[in-house]
Amino acid sequence: MKIDGGTTAWMLTATALVLLMTPGLAFFYGGMTRAKSVLNMMMMSWVSIIVVTITWVLYGHSLAFDAVGDGTGIVNKFIGGLDNLGLAGMVETATKDDGTGMPSLVFSMFQMTFAIITVALISGALADRVKFGAWVIFGIVWVSLVYFPVAHWVWGGGWLSSLGIEDFAGGTVVHINAGAAALAVALVIGKRVGWGKDPMRPHNLTLVLLGAGLLWFGWFGFNAGSELAVDGTTGLAFINTQIATAVAAGAWLLVEKLRDGHSTSLGVASGAVAGLVAITPACGFVDPWAAFVIGAIAGVVCAYAVGLKYKLGYDDSLDVVGVHLVGGVVGAVALGFVAAYPFADGQEKGILLGGPLSQLGVQVLGPVAVGLYSFVVSWIIAKVIDKTMGFRIGAEEEITGIDITSHAETGYDLGTIHSSGVAAVNGTAAVPASKKVGA
Repeated sequence: MKIDGGTTAWMLTATALVLLMTPGLAFFYGGMTRAKSVLNMMMMSWVSIIVVTITWVLYGHSLAFDAVGDGTGIVNKFIGGLDNLGLAGMVETATKDDGTGMPSLVFSMFQMTFAIITVALISGALADRVKFGAWVIFGIVWVSLVYFPVAHWVWGGGWLSSLGIEDFAGGTVVHINAGAAALAVALVIGKRVGWGKDPMRPHNLTLVLLGAGLLWFGWFGFNAGSELAVDGTTGLAFINTQIATAVAAGAWLLVEKLRDGHSTSLGVASGAVAGLVAITPACGFVDPWAAFVIGAIAGVVCAYAVGLKYKLGYDDSLDVVGVHLVGGVVGAVALGFVAAYPFADGQEKGILLGGPLSQLGVQVLGPVAVGLYSFVVSWIIAKVIDKTMGFRIGAEEEITGIDITSHAETGYDLGTIHSSGVAAVNGTAAVPASKKVGA
């Protein structure tokens, strides 16, 4: 096994960055919920790490990236094979035979982290109201029936790959996939108690900003790492990620200022994530000016898209549809217009750069096909779970708070603090030393 040390070192770093994104998402989502639900929301992200790691090792990698037979048959267009169950046969292999690759296990771990955060993203639409056990079951079934096949379609040599779809780092595989699933499950489980009447404001915007910062940081591994090498495209993806994210955050703030009269911390965090999502499929394929444009469009479009839930009547708690589904579509379709491939000869450019209309057609087909597949299968999975074990907690439990009723914990133990800020000791307010007689 011959490997490239520089590539391997970078990919180990990128993989760790992507894994960090899921705890970052937990902070981001946790801060956006009400205080009585913060632990449950964060736990839904954390358990996604457990669920996906186990399924990925057992059969996920094989279904996503192993070829069936010679890799050209009809079955291989839709699902991978079974030769790598339990990661069998991968310990002493490299991704390339010419000494420029990395250990196959590093590639597998990198791809695993993408599957992890995709499952976790869905949870944002379900805040406050789903059984933890039902979420675990949903995660296992969904990643098996939806994520693994879709990853194979786009990245594993499947039918969308053969048509020429471009998805550099997961706009279709991750964000459109998760956004469509989130919409389906939200429709199955219904609205939160009091939705549309109670404010349901984020309880801790400092956590939201911390989570957004961790996502932004980890996303450099997500995007630049997807080149699977250290070269010019890696650098292009890296800077395009920064450009689109900053521009989208600024565009969202501008929309808020013009529309509402003020710019918010939630807006800057949401705008940054929208930019990250939109540039993901395109970051290694477009020039920096195009990243700027994609970020601006995503910031404006997603700022308005998050309000669709009120007009259409679905309770997408933390705007997974408005940010991830819509932002993913913006980035995927934009490739059909502005793709330049500065480091790849022979690639069809976007139509604004003289490329054919056919590439735009594929960039539209991919999101439509993946979105419909994810929505339908997710709806069926959620419906079966709801009819068998029940997906939602009871209304009384929801009003009390899912943290205490489902996990017997609370995110904040404020019971020992009095309004004066003096801690209680054995039920009696402790007297500060400075106010004791003789002090």
